[in-house]
Amino acid sequence: MKRILLLLLLGCTSLQIWASYLLIPMDENQRNHLKAYGIAFWVLEREVDVDWLLNYRGGSFLMKHAAAIEDELLIRGVSYEVIPDAKSTAILNSISNPEVNQDVVRLNKAPKIAVYSPSGKQPWDDAVTLVLTYAEIPYTIVYDQEVVEGELPLYDWLHLHHEDFTGQYGRFYGSFRNAAWYKQQVKDNENMAAKLGFIKVSELKLKVAQTIQEFTAGGGFLFSMCSGTDSYDIALAAQSIDICEEMFDGDGSTPDYNSQLDYSKTFAFKDFLLKTNPLEYEFSTIDATTVHNRTPENQDKFSLFEFSAKWDPVPTMLCQNHTSIVDGFMGQTTAYKKQYLKSEVLILGENKALGSARYIHGKFGKGTWTFYGGHDPEDYQHLVGDPPTDLNLHPNSPGYRLILNNVLFPAAKKKKQKT
Repeated sequence: MKRILLLLLLGCTSLQIWASYLLIPMDENQRNHLKAYGIAFWVLEREVDVDWLLNYRGGSFLMKHAAAIEDELLIRGVSYEVIPDAKSTAILNSISNPEVNQDVVRLNKAPKIAVYSPSGKQPWDDAVTLVLTYAEIPYTIVYDQEVVEGELPLYDWLHLHHEDFTGQYGRFYGSFRNAAWYKQQVKDNENMAAKLGFIKVSELKLKVAQTIQEFTAGGGFLFSMCSGTDSYDIALAAQSIDICEEMFDGDGSTPDYNSQLDYSKTFAFKDFLLKTNPLEYEFSTIDATTVHNRTPENQDKFSLFEFSAKWDPVPTMLCQNHTSIVDGFMGQTTAYKKQYLKSEVLILGENKALGSARYIHGKFGKGTWTFYGGHDPEDYQHLVGDPPTDLNLHPNSPGYRLILNNVLFPAAKKKKQKT
């Protein structure tokens, strides 16, 4: 009889383990939020579905238990809980309550990630490549040649490096025109333009911008930070005119070009004016850096909006975090003055006191775009030549979490429209 009872007990224990789940909490109890995203991506690569529990404990992940996944969690130092099937069912039932602002989004495919970045850049030169590397999420570098030659459809998600799409070399001319790195940048861009059959760098960059727009319209997911956001829209608005002065492209600009900008071509911005002094380190009136410069660092924060998880799952996904208040950080383009945002643009994060939007999102054709102001979420005022950020010191960074929300976003299974 004792033997039979033991066998029954062992059988029940085995069944419980077989039916268990792994819960990766994303609230304050998580030791390493950033690597947790890498685990979710790693699981998706192995064709195992992941449930993203929106607004549940900071946007936790739930998946069926497997020894290999648990081993990987231990190796990467990510906090997790093994829960029985009954508890996972209870969590899902609680989330489904119409009065609870939570929902479940099924992630079922690891997106193919591309980063638009020039050769020679190190991962720490850009916050996205830095956090992708830290989270162990694979990505492919593409640049002008790959874009022009039609490789973007191979990818689901594209990040724009802190690039200048206007052909003005980042507006660094005033301060760095004699620096070796600046001269090399000019040379490399001119050589690439000639190689691909363009007379000017600005013409090449416009072609790249238009191709990226086509990628988005076809269903691609576009993410950009810092000057890769406003310079991109400026290039689209100025595609029928010349806004580059002689030191950038060898000839003068179109007279009175500010009156000829076509805002209907842009993703996010309208009614802005371009800075006409080529020595000024600023593209246009869009950027709110000057406003943030006058704010003490300990007061420069932005708040994330709370959306309805069941009715607005997309912005809810993009805002998942363990805090609703995020420390601000500077960049060539730090944030966006609200008066220059198109009416259809969705603000995800803002500094209401300063009247600036930090984190914005919108649709274009079948795809979406997300713009995020600032250079490095854990380096308040990153300067040229500053040492790289060590994310081992910031494993729970709320600002970096917003980037990784965007990386996982394309993996979400499309839900039927609620009626």
